[in-house]
Amino acid sequence: MEKNETNTETIFENFISKYADSVALGATQYDWIYERQASKNYKIKKMLVCASKKDGSGKGYPDFIIQSRKNSDFIIVVECKADIKKHESKTGDRYADYAIDGVKLYSSFLAKGFDVLSIAVSGENLKELKASYFLQLKGEQIATTVFDNKLLPLNDLYDGYIKSPAKFRQDYQTLLVFSKTLNDKLHENKIGEDERAFLIGCVLIALEDDNFSKTYATYANAKQLADYLVITVRNAFENDKISGRKLEVLDARFSLIKTNATLSKNLEVLKELITDIKDNIQNFIKTHEYFDVLGQLYIEFLRYANADKGLGIVLTPPHITEFMAEVAEVNKDSVVYDNCTGTGGFLVSAMSIMIKDAKGDKEKEKSIKSSQIIGVEEQAKIFVLACTNMFIHQDGKSNIYYDSCFDQNVTADVKTKNPTVGLLNPPYKSNKKSDKDEYEFILANLDCLQQGGRCVAIAPMSEVLATSGKIYEFKKQVLKLHTLEAVFSMPDELFFNSKVGVVSCIMVFTAKRAHPTNKEVYFGYYKDDGFVKRKTKGRIDLFGKFENEIKNQWIANYRNRKSVQGLSVLKNVTADDEWCAEAYMETDYSNLTIDDFAETIKQFALFKLGLNKDEK
Repeated sequence: MEKNETNTETIFENFISKYADSVALGATQYDWIYERQASKNYKIKKMLVCASKKDGSGKGYPDFIIQSRKNSDFIIVVECKADIKKHESKTGDRYADYAIDGVKLYSSFLAKGFDVLSIAVSGENLKELKASYFLQLKGEQIATTVFDNKLLPLNDLYDGYIKSPAKFRQDYQTLLVFSKTLNDKLHENKIGEDERAFLIGCVLIALEDDNFSKTYATYANAKQLADYLVITVRNAFENDKISGRKLEVLDARFSLIKTNATLSKNLEVLKELITDIKDNIQNFIKTHEYFDVLGQLYIEFLRYANADKGLGIVLTPPHITEFMAEVAEVNKDSVVYDNCTGTGGFLVSAMSIMIKDAKGDKEKEKSIKSSQIIGVEEQAKIFVLACTNMFIHQDGKSNIYYDSCFDQNVTADVKTKNPTVGLLNPPYKSNKKSDKDEYEFILANLDCLQQGGRCVAIAPMSEVLATSGKIYEFKKQVLKLHTLEAVFSMPDELFFNSKVGVVSCIMVFTAKRAHPTNKEVYFGYYKDDGFVKRKTKGRIDLFGKFENEIKNQWIANYRNRKSVQGLSVLKNVTADDEWCAEAYMETDYSNLTIDDFAETIKQFALFKLGLNKDEK
């Protein structure tokens, strides 16, 4: 029997009619409207003028075009085929004959002006029906596969789109552009760099209060609004049972807003700042939960610093905090401890994984936020940012200690919470003799973990290379008490956005089990994370390589303990050895070409001239 495409279209239309209004009927019951074959939207019509599936010169007519009433920048385009054998061709360019080929063609035209979710549907009954989804964001050349191969409600598709890694990258880039504008505005209004992150955090906390969010624009006096802003934040912390020394340092830092000459005297500047933060930062946070926004804005402020001094810390890039949490196998039952909390990036990344693993269990989510996230920070300024960051993410701030992680009372209290995972980026020591070594922070973290707990720390490469001296003695001490599981050599310019030139590595330990003499340690040569440098944006995952490919490969190789040429090697080591992949991997020269040689010479020449191909 001959296949009838109308049957497929009818199945799809019957399905979406539960969630969308037909333009032909003119109803307004749902957040979605759909059209068949052609659209009344001028912008869509214009983009499909040359999208013919047959010769590429005539108009394109998708089977369905679905528009969102709440987001005019997002559309869904659908192509149906009756025969499931006509779902996708091997070549991808048989647009008129295959569902995936055709819908991707439409997407390539529409993505010039929209974020496009394209759906290919094939089959004449629900039992055999196949559905494939592809997301292509505005201005991008590639449509990436998303979702499962079944029909999904439109609101579920929208939620998946808005929280997808691709959409996150797009929104994050928009946030970075905004951060540059915001930084310039704060500088122009003589708000010091060390006040900027606190101002943003203060506003974000205040905006969580419905009354403040609704009434701040009605104020007619700058000083009264500044006072209201600070009082709202103080009340929020007090309501969450933050008191004593913690509340004092929080109150002192945020009170600077009341005494700042610009904020307390210029009403329009203060109102505009609050509105900008609400529209650009708060909305980003609500869409992309559990991301260290304050930390990343701090890094951006450093990149655009106008001769102000920074806060004296080096923040771990968010893709690395997430990677390290996954290496530590964080789950809903983990109790995570960071004794060098900084702005809370590790705790936020860990919380994200834990909440996802809770799978909607509200009681478990409450437990995670109230008792399974622990941090210690002794710098007053940074402690305020950490507490603010955790508040923005709904909880966890009550377990942030304002103290030294070497304080015996703090250590004893942390141990009562039975932490199972340690994540940290120790302060990098300077030339001062009084500075503690990075291993001292790592050992302090391991000492607080339950036996068998996993500690993942990022530190300078020098910490694993030493075979004599003070660091060598620390290496011996670590192996005497704990097991070294792995060391990853990280990209040379990992901290490029923080203007720090240190080459780093990530170490993985099992707590309170002495390192076995016959233990093979996994060494990963993880130098290429897919990030590229861009002059106005710093170091970014422009093409999504890390999120979509590289991270999964790194983790899989580590967990499977695979020795892969050019990427990883297993080696039995002691403290007398260098703990890095470079010391044991064999270079395969057979794959090198004359082009590789030429590129290396070119890069060396650019380096000598002080240039870089990504920044010219």
